[in-house]
Amino acid sequence: MADYGHELLFGTFITPSNERPENTVALAELTERVGLDFATFQDHPYQPSFLDTWTLLSWVAARTERLRVASNVLNLPLRNPAVVARSAASLDLLSGGRFELGLGAGAFWDAVAAMGGPKRSPGESVKALDEAVDVIRGLWDVSQRRGVHVDGEHYRVAGAKRGPEPAHEISIWLGAYKPRMLRLTGRKADGWLPSMPYIDLADVPAANETIDEAAEAAGRDPREIRRLFNIQGVFAASNNGFLQGPPEQWVEELLPLVLEHGFSAFFVAGDDPNTIERFAGEVAPALREEVARERERAGTPTAERFRSPKALALRTEGIDYDRVPAELQAEAVEPGDRKYDRVRSTYIYRGSPGLVLRPGNAEEVAKALTFARAQGKPIAVRSGGHGISGRATNDGGIVIDLGRLDGVEVIDPERAMIRLGPGARWGEVAEGLAPHGLAMSSGDYGDVGVGGLATAGGLGFLARRHGLTIDRVRAAEVVLADGTIARADAESDPDLLWAVRGAGAHIGIVTSLELESYELGDVVFSIMAFDADAEMLERWGAAVEAAPRELTSFLTVAAQGGRPLAQLYTVYAGDDAAAATAALEPLLEIGTLRGQRAHLVPYPAIVPAHRAVHVGAGGLAVRSGLFEHVDSEVANGLVGLVEARTASMVQIRAVGGAVNDLAPDETAYAHRTQNFAINAAGFDETTLDADWDGGIGARSTGLYASFNTDPRPERLAEAYPGETLTRLRRLKARYDPDGVFGQNLRIEPARDEAPVGA
Repeated sequence: MADYGHELLFGTFITPSNERPENTVALAELTERVGLDFATFQDHPYQPSFLDTWTLLSWVAARTERLRVASNVLNLPLRNPAVVARSAASLDLLSGGRFELGLGAGAFWDAVAAMGGPKRSPGESVKALDEAVDVIRGLWDVSQRRGVHVDGEHYRVAGAKRGPEPAHEISIWLGAYKPRMLRLTGRKADGWLPSMPYIDLADVPAANETIDEAAEAAGRDPREIRRLFNIQGVFAASNNGFLQGPPEQWVEELLPLVLEHGFSAFFVAGDDPNTIERFAGEVAPALREEVARERERAGTPTAERFRSPKALALRTEGIDYDRVPAELQAEAVEPGDRKYDRVRSTYIYRGSPGLVLRPGNAEEVAKALTFARAQGKPIAVRSGGHGISGRATNDGGIVIDLGRLDGVEVIDPERAMIRLGPGARWGEVAEGLAPHGLAMSSGDYGDVGVGGLATAGGLGFLARRHGLTIDRVRAAEVVLADGTIARADAESDPDLLWAVRGAGAHIGIVTSLELESYELGDVVFSIMAFDADAEMLERWGAAVEAAPRELTSFLTVAAQGGRPLAQLYTVYAGDDAAAATAALEPLLEIGTLRGQRAHLVPYPAIVPAHRAVHVGAGGLAVRSGLFEHVDSEVANGLVGLVEARTASMVQIRAVGGAVNDLAPDETAYAHRTQNFAINAAGFDETTLDADWDGGIGARSTGLYASFNTDPRPERLAEAYPGETLTRLRRLKARYDPDGVFGQNLRIEPARDEAPVGA
């Protein structure tokens, strides 16, 4: 007898009849309209009077907005598990995370065999389902690079590529009755889903005990497994039997199923609109109230996220997990959670944080920050996690992950004003703005998060024409170190806005940004490859400086086949093919050309968002500098780094043009005279430091902090020179006197003078 404490869910169990398919869909639409949580459908592919369940699920998901859908349950013998995994993930992505997967081992074996499926014994069917769960979960887990390998008796995959990753953590519910299936549910499933006609309520306690024992033996907390129930009944004026009477009788009879048998989700069968309406309007809310009252009286834990003993052992000492704010609990990720490998690391660093908090709005960010500060552990803030320099993860600390704040909206079409969430990826921004004929310069890779780039600088493919990303920021919402939510704009707080534009990571957590975008249609995108030598680099630099502002060019040099080769990516910010050709032609003459192509494409095509899972690049060190010109000394130094294998690659990004139209004191990014940003990447940090510092690094006139992993304090003055650093230190004393923010190059608050605005 146990109440497992899950939030109550209610839904329908609809027969997928194809006699009048519009009626079947209408029942699902009614399910959403009356406020129920789920529409679920049985799956009998051998039944010619039924619609195909996958097709129906997809259709219903497309016809609804809020409703969650689930198979109840999927006939595994006629559904290849690898294909099921991809289909389920696809439907989850297309529906915005509204799909759950009910699975069955199979039944009606003659009908299955008639359709070409296997005819399995009870033991074989359970074994096959066990293997299928491993296949499905393996394909959903994109945190691993190695392909999925399952060498089962019934299902084998040998190196199958992982993905796509579902939009949310899809639950697997098993329709189970016999001991072997119940034990499998306890070991591997997220839910137990029996149907009322096939189980006697007197047998439920023993079934729960079997599931719980198997869960504990597998190192799980039995409360991790939700108990769901397909029910059927008739509303009537008087009591005619179990669930055959007035709504209050239903509530009275369902209540012990929650409090004594642990069920927390009920799917009503019957295909009757009146039953659906009364179940939603009279039973569900009353049962929720009764359960809440009884749980409060009994002190029943109702957290939705339960921890197995193994997971509890992985917790970091000193973090008070039980006091995570209620609003953050459902999305929080701990070591041992299935999502942990997806959120622990960044592009560069493989982290092992003790807790990852994933707030969904500014108020939740403030609560996350307040909680994190109280733990006395390292705090990291992450938007996209791709940043080369940022310490957006840590070991044993707390990460505030802004990935759920991913909005992209046009808020004033006439002024081309847009609002972006820090967790959006720049590829998503490009896609979201393109239908409006708008664009915003960002980096050169669509998976980069908005938050890091749009508060540090933003050296992108449109920079020479439209400036840095920060140059277009007009306002920001910022959570300050004390949990205050502040607006930074030219009127309300110009000092805070100044700091956000170039040093945002040092001053607070930006939860939204307002930027002035610009009109842009197609662009000309060119890729060229050259033999790389110093003369070629020098000629490229001169050609870029002489090019019209519409042209922005990025060059990468790496050793291939024992010799340095250069890959050149160039964007002409416009669709005038003749003008683009004229601008690109000088680049063809800079060296020995190995290949080239150019296309007129929409801007989003060159910065697609892949939503890659970051697993850490394994100790890659990056050194960065800003340069006025790529002269002979700089060019020879860069090629020398590659030839000596000190650097695995070097990259040169053209800036200049519109970037240098602003005065150095207009933003916290003060570098407004240089024409090139250069970085060198290698795996031997000591050698890289020696060759960089003793070579071209000495020629740099500044530092772009986002492309630097060098923690040495002297780099701070290169990133924020002279008066810029002085002003930042004074603002730090005002907004972040305890030094909460800035895990890379730390800015110490000014202690010997009044803070700005005091």
